[in-house]
Amino acid sequence: MADRNSPDDHKSESNGSDAGYRALGYLLSGIIFWGGVGYLVDLWLGLPKVGLLVGMLVGAAAGMYLLIKQMSN
Repeated sequence: MADRNSPDDHKSESNGSDAGYRALGYLLSGIIFWGGVGYLVDLWLGLPKVGLLVGMLVGAAAGMYLLIKQMSN
């Protein structure tokens, strides 16, 4: 029983895919969330999909910012 690896030992053996999935999650969640906010602003103000576009761009920028901030640590 003592020769089995503990769960903490397994976490240190990452191959980089966790960073890739984290990056994908930051980008997609930013685009989806802020795109949804922009879509709601479009519905509220009666704009022709301008808020959706701006929201998706802001979400992509926010996702990249969080990604760069996370990777610099």
